[in-house]
Amino acid sequence: MPIKPTDPHWRERYAALLCSPRQAMALVQPGDTVYLGGWTSVPLTLCAGLAEQAAALRDVTVVTFLTAFNWDRPELLAAFQIVTAYTGPYERGPAREGRFDYLPVAGFREGRAPNGFPESFDVVGVPISPPDEDGYCSFGGGVWFGPTVLRGAKAAVGEVHPEFIRTGGDNRVHISRFAALTENVAVAGPPPIPPRSEEAEIAAQVACSLIASEIIKDGATIQIGVGDVSAALALYLGDKHDLGIHSEIIPGGVADLVKCGAVTGRHKEVHPGKVVGAALVQMPPEELAYIDGNETFELYDFCHTDDMRLLLQLSNFVAVNNALFVDVTGNACGESWGPQVFSGPGGQPTFAYAASTTSAQSVIALPSSQMAGGERRPRLLAALPEGSTVTSHRAYVDYVVTEQGIARLTGKTLRGRIDELVSVAHPDFRAELRAEARKLYGV
Repeated sequence: MPIKPTDPHWRERYAALLCSPRQAMALVQPGDTVYLGGWTSVPLTLCAGLAEQAAALRDVTVVTFLTAFNWDRPELLAAFQIVTAYTGPYERGPAREGRFDYLPVAGFREGRAPNGFPESFDVVGVPISPPDEDGYCSFGGGVWFGPTVLRGAKAAVGEVHPEFIRTGGDNRVHISRFAALTENVAVAGPPPIPPRSEEAEIAAQVACSLIASEIIKDGATIQIGVGDVSAALALYLGDKHDLGIHSEIIPGGVADLVKCGAVTGRHKEVHPGKVVGAALVQMPPEELAYIDGNETFELYDFCHTDDMRLLLQLSNFVAVNNALFVDVTGNACGESWGPQVFSGPGGQPTFAYAASTTSAQSVIALPSSQMAGGERRPRLLAALPEGSTVTSHRAYVDYVVTEQGIARLTGKTLRGRIDELVSVAHPDFRAELRAEARKLYGV
């Protein structure tokens, strides 16, 4: 279906739906369950409109993830129970201290809510573009769970962003789905994302170069996970041929790979010829402009991009993800520091398991160490810290890559895995790591 531009007369045509943020969120009643997006799909203006009504509300559940709105205020917590499916800067502290509830979400399957999500929401607020001449709005650069949550919503509110781009795929919703619209206004966002640490910057450069040169072959389809190391991967793939992209997020640099012909999607079994994701993340304006209206790029609901049944159809699939820690046998923790939640599983387990199953090309990338409190600490450990979550099980981790090299784990015994992982640990910790592994595993 052709991608059409914004209707220049949309405000007049849909004037009856336009109202203030507070009026729009007056749809929310005590006891309701409300969805307010995640990361690039958080409707900050609608969040502020709902927050203004906190004094009149009680027992309202707000489901979000990686939110850019600060719900951690006493006057808001008296009215709202905040449930986060993936913690970010505004959520980690409250989730660890019990003011927010953390919901580990998985089990993505097209046509149904993810495991753990309510089957329906009383009110859904989503950011959208203005409608085109046929009344269709886009979700801009972030579809995320938009189609899924709107399908079962009792009422929906749209936060209109005139600057939102349009893409192919499932990136559209008809204006008739909304009970109210409000135009976006400037609302304070989250703390700025800190720059990569020196260790992460070095790891990103070296590890991504190694992954590109030694693991990813021409014609492969790639998933690129969010994180300091893996998100830089696109910058190292310019000399490849006929790559495909099927990912939950599409990071900066992918548009340039399409321009130079490195990414064609020619060999993809699913969505051939298309760059597929659920959201564009950390994308510079010039890349967004290139993607806007470009039919090569298709954005779909997270429950489509991360559907295991679909991923298992990709025969040459490489999944590249990050971890906070990896133990000496290959278990990867990407979501907690011990029992303390840091982020969430996201799609990492699904992509890692699919890539390992179909192609034995599940990759975990991370720095071998980090500086904390002026002290260097290892990221490859004999055992994960007590209480840590195993995000990607060792049986589905084929490579672990640090700035020290590539550990090749497929088909290796525990002894072989330990040898491989010690070889890519930071040199300062290798002797200690091997000694601890010997105590634990006797090898």
